[in-house]
Amino acid sequence: MSAKHVTISGATGLVGSALVARLRERGDRVTVLSRSASSARQRLGDDVEVHEWDPSSDAPPVEALRGRDALVNLAGAPVFRRWTDAAKEELRRSRIATTEHLVSALAALPDPERPRTLVSGSASGIYGDRGEARLDEGSMVATGQGDFLADLAGDWEAAAEGARGLGVRVVALRTGLVLAATGGALAVMAKPFRLGLGGWLGNGRQLVPWIHLDDEVGLLLAALDHDELDGPLNASAPHPVTNKAFSKAVGRALRRPVLAPAPAPVLRLALGEQAQLVLDSCGMVPARAEALGYRFAHPEIDGALQDLLR
Repeated sequence: MSAKHVTISGATGLVGSALVARLRERGDRVTVLSRSASSARQRLGDDVEVHEWDPSSDAPPVEALRGRDALVNLAGAPVFRRWTDAAKEELRRSRIATTEHLVSALAALPDPERPRTLVSGSASGIYGDRGEARLDEGSMVATGQGDFLADLAGDWEAAAEGARGLGVRVVALRTGLVLAATGGALAVMAKPFRLGLGGWLGNGRQLVPWIHLDDEVGLLLAALDHDELDGPLNASAPHPVTNKAFSKAVGRALRRPVLAPAPAPVLRLALGEQAQLVLDSCGMVPARAEALGYRFAHPEIDGALQDLLR
């Protein structure tokens, strides 16, 4: 397969920086969009081409996309925070307005110089709270029902779909809980377990759509490389687990006890509306990735956590 030239937004984040490393390892060229060129180079290396970019400006980053093969859009403010009105607005602006800005850059390019692929972020939250149902890419989404996470992801995908009319292949990567050794949610979640205070959340029956960072990056590469992938792509391991099973697996990996749960009313009192991040149930499965023949490096939760928690 010939080398690609890929532009990435959100490249200094957990997933973005891992993707940059993998692309460089396999010989692809990388251009990065960042608010701070100096901090991006410090994080990613001097040999990465960096374009400073302010998504709120009137000037779309046309030159950072000209002649590239693909655009990967991973920009977005962290969702694990208290959802004040201001925080909700930032979550929407950092995803939806940013994606619209990138699509306007694609539209400003003549067709021969326009990237042919856009891989854009999305989230498992688009499916809503669905109990024990197994949810593949053809499952109904929960947008338009007053669910903040579902509407956020749905509007994010809709913004990316604006590129389709330009002849661009659009893949929406619906990501679950990304597990990594450093950074991300796992490091925070593991803290009480390391102290011997870990437990499951609520009744523990809610399904958790999780994925190891290696496979998150692997699916991003698959989306870039396989033209037959188009539309939504579930980025989660083949076996979602309940929150109780996940918590017990963390305890096993750390050789720590798993104690009494944190009751749902206490979590809702402490976290407010944000509690849906840990209490909603989403049995998302990667049907399209498996149909493609993608082989997960970490398909089981115990193996994934033993690889990450040392």
